[in-house]
Amino acid sequence: MFRGMAITEASTQVRKELLRKALLLQGITGFARRKPLGAIGAVIFICLGLIASLAPVISPHDPEEIFPTRHVFSSPSEFMPFGGDAIGRDIMSRIFYGARISLLVGVVSVMIGVIVGSLFGVFSAYLGGAFDLLMQRIVDGFMAFPAIILALAIVAVLGSSITNVIIALVFVFTPNSIRTVRSQALAIKEMDYILAARAIGASNLRIVFRHMVPNVLAIFIILATLNLGFAIIVEASISFLGVGIPPNIPSWGSMLAQGSQAYVENAPWLILFPGIAISLAVFAVNLLGDAMRDVLDPRLRGAR
Repeated sequence: MFRGMAITEASTQVRKELLRKALLLQGITGFARRKPLGAIGAVIFICLGLIASLAPVISPHDPEEIFPTRHVFSSPSEFMPFGGDAIGRDIMSRIFYGARISLLVGVVSVMIGVIVGSLFGVFSAYLGGAFDLLMQRIVDGFMAFPAIILALAIVAVLGSSITNVIIALVFVFTPNSIRTVRSQALAIKEMDYILAARAIGASNLRIVFRHMVPNVLAIFIILATLNLGFAIIVEASISFLGVGIPPNIPSWGSMLAQGSQAYVENAPWLILFPGIAISLAVFAVNLLGDAMRDVLDPRLRGAR
């Protein structure tokens, strides 16, 4: 009897798992039908993620390997599909490894910035008073600086490294996240279920994390997807200016800088392929972010 009950429970778990996967697949196909451009952006971004993850496997050469003189400024060929750079390194391999840097910096900085900004935004809206006033004045101070100028200043003070670039981008994205989430949280704060939670004596932390944070999750996802493309651009920009990622680490921005300084006429592939990589990544993320905004923002549902 116990064996039969165990088999029945196991089969029930299997059916639940199959149902969950079927619903997930249905949701993905439904999103692809409703937002085909967003689905294309997701596919491109997933492909870039796979390229970054598998760079050591799929790269034809080591990104730091220097080949003989005949491969300096060599045009695209079977040996080097994207050509060679100023000292004979394979551009394709460096682009594959550069994808790891750009996506790592972009994803980590955006996630930290949006998470921290969302939490501060919710607390600022819920607590109000002097805390909200002080928080918003700090946000105004940070937002007074253009994003790239602020990132450049922070990296110039901290020094060139991947960690410092991430820290700089966190300071860029956190203030905007605070302002955006706060505006949504102010409306949620006045909802009946928040007033009911206060009436029954729920603590402030329970109200914030149990009732308010889940209701700004859609804004969180929208901010993350929309800011990711901008993060890639900012990282490439400060690396292009020579104060971001150290020169010995392959990155798309530093590759653009090296190619545009003196070799754009003689070897245009030095800037062509890194530029295509940056454009493709930002284009894919923007398509996905725009689609996610239309799907998750209730004010935009059915507007398009």
